[in-house]
Amino acid sequence: MPKLSIIILNYKNKGLIKNLIQYLLEVSQAIPFEIIVVDNNSQDSIAADLEKRFANHLNGSIEPRLIFIQTGKNGGYAYGNNQGLKTAKGDYYLILNPDMAIFEDAIKVLYNFMESHLKVGLAGPQLLNADKTIQDSCRRFPDGLLPLARRTIFGRTAWGKKWNNHFLMKDFDHQKNLPVDWLFGAALMVRAGAAREVGLLDDRYFLYMEDLDWCRRFWAKHWEVWYVAEAKLIHFHQRKSDDDLGAFGIFKKSGRIHVASWLKYFWKYLGKPLPKK
Repeated sequence: MPKLSIIILNYKNKGLIKNLIQYLLEVSQAIPFEIIVVDNNSQDSIAADLEKRFANHLNGSIEPRLIFIQTGKNGGYAYGNNQGLKTAKGDYYLILNPDMAIFEDAIKVLYNFMESHLKVGLAGPQLLNADKTIQDSCRRFPDGLLPLARRTIFGRTAWGKKWNNHFLMKDFDHQKNLPVDWLFGAALMVRAGAAREVGLLDDRYFLYMEDLDWCRRFWAKHWEVWYVAEAKLIHFHQRKSDDDLGAFGIFKKSGRIHVASWLKYFWKYLGKPLPKK
């Protein structure tokens, strides 16, 4: 049985998916693992490509086992990853975006951290840009001003900059392992037992806020969420919504999706206190 289930969601990123799988197969993780690729109805021939390139892992008995799931629809980030979570057999789940480059020991560092911190239900690595600068991948819980500060011109004002700096944890020491409110969903290691208690990602969110929602639910069930600076991954693309900040962000598709997800989150937790940590 695998100790770790690595879940990779595809939507028209088959080239990145194949490169990431090849890397995972070539780098010894020293942990028994399986790879689960979920395709959100990309219609990009990824199934045939995986069959051609990784047939022995996909259909044979060579470890690690590669599992392919075709969802039949593009239900979004949460929906697609949930299909992988339902299939996963590992003691831990590692959700990875396709656009990742992994330092050789990063997965092992995360795994060992979880093994030695039994109250931690979910942990994320330090995400780096291609030039090795640190991405803002951990956040504080937002208040009701999030759409105003993140989606309008007010985010450019002195007040907006102060709000965003607090939300993005600019005052946080990103070189230390520390508990945080929530983590960016590009790379998350999850304790399987904790996930069974907390539940799957909320697939009412098509994109954005599902990671915030999940981390909040982990804290609510008294499972800790940690940023693990010692584990480093390169993430080649920032969230598209972050590129849309400004007066007209809400008029772009990613901006509209972001606001819609925020409204779902806001109504879900309206009047409910933040979980105690």
